Order: sequence, then C-alpha cells, then structure tokens
Amino acid sequence: MSHKVSRRAGAVDPFIVMDVMAAAAAKEALGESVIHLEVGQPSTPAPAGALVAAHAALDADRIGYVAALGIPSLRERIARHYRDAYGAHVPAERVIVTTGSSGGFPLAFLASFDAGDRVALAAPGYPAYRNILAALNLEAVDLPTSAADRFQPTVEALEKAGPISGLIVASPSNPTGTMVSGAELGVLARWCDERGVRLTSDEIYHGIVYDGHAASAVEVSDTAIVVNSFSKYFSMTGWRVGWLVVPTDLVRPIERLAQNFFISVPTLSQHAALAAFECRDELDGHVRRYKANRDLLMKGLPAAGLDRLTPAQGAFYIYADVSHLTNDSRDFCRRMLQEAGVATTPGVDFDRARGAGTLRISFAGSTAEMEEAVRRLKAWQRK
Repeated sequence: MSHKVSRRAGAVDPFIVMDVMAAAAAKEALGESVIHLEVGQPSTPAPAGALVAAHAALDADRIGYVAALGIPSLRERIARHYRDAYGAHVPAERVIVTTGSSGGFPLAFLASFDAGDRVALAAPGYPAYRNILAALNLEAVDLPTSAADRFQPTVEALEKAGPISGLIVASPSNPTGTMVSGAELGVLARWCDERGVRLTSDEIYHGIVYDGHAASAVEVSDTAIVVNSFSKYFSMTGWRVGWLVVPTDLVRPIERLAQNFFISVPTLSQHAALAAFECRDELDGHVRRYKANRDLLMKGLPAAGLDRLTPAQGAFYIYADVSHLTNDSRDFCRRMLQEAGVATTPGVDFDRARGAGTLRISFAGSTAEMEEAVRRLKAWQRK
C-alpha cells in the first residue's frame, strides 16, 4: 500500500540554482574547471572577530538552549544597529533572532496570515518566498515588473492584483540587485497600512550597496516586518543566524511558534554574530571587492553578447535579459556550463512567466574569477 505525500509538499517547486550547483560539482569531479557565478553567497568566511568570539564561547559557554527570541545581548546590539545605521528607534523587545532569514520567513508568514490568504511579491523575485508561501497554503501573487520600475513593486501593480493580505518587498533585490528609494518604500508602506496589508521587507542585502541608500522599513512603518540575516554582508551563511523586527503585537505569537518549531537559534552562532558587528572594516572590504566585480562585469559582459543588464545598485547579482539569444534559459545555462565552464542560474527560478529569457549572474567571488568568466564567455560567444 502506498503512503500519503502531502499536497503542500507537491506544491513546492525545486530551487533550480541547487540543481545548477550539483551539475557544476559533477563537472568539477571530472577534473574540469568551473567559474561559479550561480552561488548567492560570499566566498569569504565569517569575519575574524566572529571566529575569535566563537572559539571563546566554546571554551567558556555551555552552548545549551537559550531563549527562543535570542540572546538578550544580541537583540540589544541589533536594536542599536537600527539607531546607528538608520536613525530609527527600535526597542530590543521587537527584535527576534532566527535561524537565518530562511527560518524567519515561515515565522513571519504563520504569524501574519491564514491559509488561503494572498501575498503579493515582485516577479522576478527570490523563489523561496513563493515556495514557502505554497507550503503554508498561502497564495503567492506575482506582480510583473520591468526595468522601467527597476523590477520593484509599485502601487499601480498592487491596484491590479486584487485583494491581498500581504506584500513582500526586497531591496536590494535578489535576483536584480535593484532597490526602492526611501520615498517609494514609504508610499508602499502607507498603501499597505491604509488597507490592513502586512508589509514584509527583506533587507538581507543591506550593507552591500553601491548606489544610494538602502532604506529600511523601520524608517517608514511601525507595522511592517523586517527580515535580515548575518549571511550576506556579514559573510556568515553556514552559521544560520538572522533576525526579524516585528510589531509589538506579533512578538508573543512568533515567540510561541519559535519555541515549538526551533526551541532556539544555534547558541554558538549567536555569540559569533554579536561580535560580527564590530568587524566593519573587514566586511566593508568585501563590499569594495563586490563593487569592483560588478563594474568589471558591467563593462565586460556586453562584449560577450550579454548586453541587457540590470544596474545592480546593491547585493551581488546582475540580472541579464537573454531573450535575444534563447527562449530556454535552462538549456542556455546548461550549455554555458558545459561548453564555457561558467555556471549561472536560469531566470525560471525567479520569474515563472518570463524567466525563460533571463538569467542571474552572481559576482560574490574573487575579481580574478570575474575576469576569467568574462574571458571564457567572450570565447564562447565567438564560437
């Protein structure tokens, strides 16, 4: 007799970039060289100060369970970060430490929405938003965007979306690297507040900004949920620690969920994360490298036939329109990997309707790798 598999599991699409990573690893296992432009993570380890703090904690701390909301000193330091970086007063009581931002989204969505609610998000956008919503029996409502609005949600798009209970905004965005201005975020926040729509602001790429200021939702709304993480700017992907800033009325509901789902966030990671805030010089050095990488690719990729590129104001991604070269981005990326040894992510991961004509390029690696990628792609284009 066959056993049941839930409908919600079947509703969750695969994360295609993981398939690309597996194909790249298989090519490398054969002794062939691959330049990794598909991986959305820093190529650097945790900052030195965080590693020192982790070693000290191993020697001095029991590394047992801690409070579900996080170590108090870390919550206080995150609250201080909002005063320092944005001039916003955020009480530590509204800060919740999570198991990466990936652990924060289900908590935020479960506390904010009921099954069947509709949540709007930009397309192209990070695929895990849509997949987490599907797993929770929530409906993801794609908002088609374009270069004209920097691939970000607009009130005009929201007005056409029908009744919604939530809106997700990501600035800087994965996969486009584009941002909303503070004024634009304020307009979106007011639109949401007037209609009782819960705004969730994904700010995981804050700190990795090249043009302008990355506005935080805490500057424009007391009802929005902010999601952030130590994975990107702080270069601590595998440590799995992030945070939420939530309205006061959601603190206790999310605490109850976190107690039952996770008990607590890895204690060692929280000690390291606390110290990471004092490693700005090292971390800002990474951002300078990302900018050099971005500038190199923006100059070099057009010569390789990839000349329709997003401006990448922040994060470490360029989104490329390749519809003049292919109508099958998965096959295009497969051939690029096999024939040129350059791994990128097909746009179908980010945009169900138009992703067959786009791809994402990550420039989180070394500058030497970016130079080699351009060289290989130029040679591939000539063929």
